[in-house]
Order: sequence, then C-alpha cells, then structure tokens
Amino acid sequence: MEHSHHHHHEVANYNRAFAIGISLNVAFVIIEASYGILASSMALLADAGHNLSDVVSLLLAWGANILAKKAATEKRTYGFRKATVMAALISSIMLLIALGGIAWESINRMLDPQPVQGLTVIIVASIGVVINTITALLFFKGQQHDLNIRGAFLHMAADAGVSLGVVIAGLFIIFKGWLWIDPMVSLLIVAIILVGTWRLLRESLNYAMDAVPKNIDLQQIQRYLLDLEQVDSLHDLHIWPLSTSETALTVHLVVKGIPLDNAFLSQLQHDLHDHFAIEHATIQLESANQALFCLLGDSHACHQDR
Repeated sequence: MEHSHHHHHEVANYNRAFAIGISLNVAFVIIEASYGILASSMALLADAGHNLSDVVSLLLAWGANILAKKAATEKRTYGFRKATVMAALISSIMLLIALGGIAWESINRMLDPQPVQGLTVIIVASIGVVINTITALLFFKGQQHDLNIRGAFLHMAADAGVSLGVVIAGLFIIFKGWLWIDPMVSLLIVAIILVGTWRLLRESLNYAMDAVPKNIDLQQIQRYLLDLEQVDSLHDLHIWPLSTSETALTVHLVVKGIPLDNAFLSQLQHDLHDHFAIEHATIQLESANQALFCLLGDSHACHQDR
C-alpha cells in the first residue's frame, strides 16, 4: 500500500519567483550590455554574459520545477520528478565553471592591475547588486529545503556578491587608487560562494545516486518502525529522493500474528509523513512464515530489542 502527498501551493509560489527573477535579470542584461558598449567596458560586457548564463540557470530550475509536477506515464512511473535533481546537478556544475572564470579573470587582473572604468561601471554594478539580491531573496526560504531552488539562489547570490565587489573596488580605486583591491575582493567572494556550491554539487550527486537525503535519519525511522507493538522485525528498508523536495520509502514489515486492518497502515504512513518528511511510503506486511520465503528478505533483517 502506498501513500503520497502533493504540494501544489509551493509550485505557484516558485512560478511567481522564477517569473519575477527572470524578467528582472533579462532587463538587467540588456541595460548592462548597452552601457558596456557605450562605455567601451569589457568588464560590463563580460558580466552581462555571466548574468545571461544565470538567466539560463533560472530557466533550467523553473523548467525542472514544472516538469516535476507532470503526471506519471507508463514509461516514467514516477513522472519527471527527478528533473529537479538533474537541474540542481547541472546548475552546480555551471556555477563552478562561472566561479572558475571569475577567479581566472581576477588572477589576471592581479598580475596586471586595471582601473575600474569610471563611475558608469560602479552605477551599473550597484543596480546589479539590487536586482540580484531581490532575485536571491525570492528563493531564500525555499533553498533551505529544495536543492533545485538552492541552485537558483546560489547563482543569484554569487552575482550579487560579485557586483558588490565591483562597487567596493571601484570606490577604493577612485578615492585611494588601490588597483589590487578589485581582484582581491572578487577572489574573496568566489571563495565564499564556492563553499555553498561545493555542498550543492555533493548533495545533488548524492540525490542523483538515490542516497538517503541529508534531512532524513534512517536509524531513527528504523527505531520507530521496530518500536511499533505490531512489528517483530523489518527488512528491505530503502529511502531515496523522488525529487529535490520529495522523499520515498519502501519497507517490508514482519508483523506478529494479530489481525491488522488498513487503519494500521494509514496511521503508519501519516506518521512517516508528519514526523519524518516521507511523502511517498510503500509498505509490505508479512507474517513470520511469509517472511521466510520473501525474495528480498536476508540475514541483515532488523529485529526489535524488546
């Protein structure tokens, strides 16, 4: 018997966040590229290109978020939920490449310091700080529970940080003449964002390999199931991510020789959802005799201590 919960309200909120974020960033890319041409600033043109890659990453995350809600098919019995995991993985790789590019450019600027090209660059970068911060904040709450949303958040936070670095460096160069501050601030921001990006890459790789999600305690779930009065032992317990925000569980429970009705299963599934964030539970009940012939039973079955 299986049980699943859906979260349609979250999709609506994210659709709005993605629509606002993409609109703001497309507008900023056009402004930045235009001023880059007018001010003959390669820095602005390069940053416009980087911001355009962030628009692509937002579109990728949005597309995956929509795909995850599509109905299952005969070929894809879990639907397209895993698209959010693939998007988070691609997003983390794209972000690592972007950070590598920024770091490379910063090292070159450190070896051959160049002044930030005037007040125009500082003003445009300031607009970038505002737009990227607003966009990042749209995903701030969701990024704590959803890797796909965290990918979008990190892209925008990285952009806000780099733009802030340009503003700070520009002011120091104008008033103090410190050319080295520009690449130094950029490298510092890259180092900070790299920590979050590396965590995103590691987690999305684990999700892609169907590892137990970080927020799920397998041992605690095992103890809960074994502590149930009706349960004698369990085997073939599997927990894996269906998407970046939904977790599935399958388990075989060996129950004592007492009659069981669907109320036991229903209560079990609600408890797994409410206390352990398992949205999709499939539970097989077996008597001690049936368990001996279960093809998935093995010597690693867990028994209660009572």
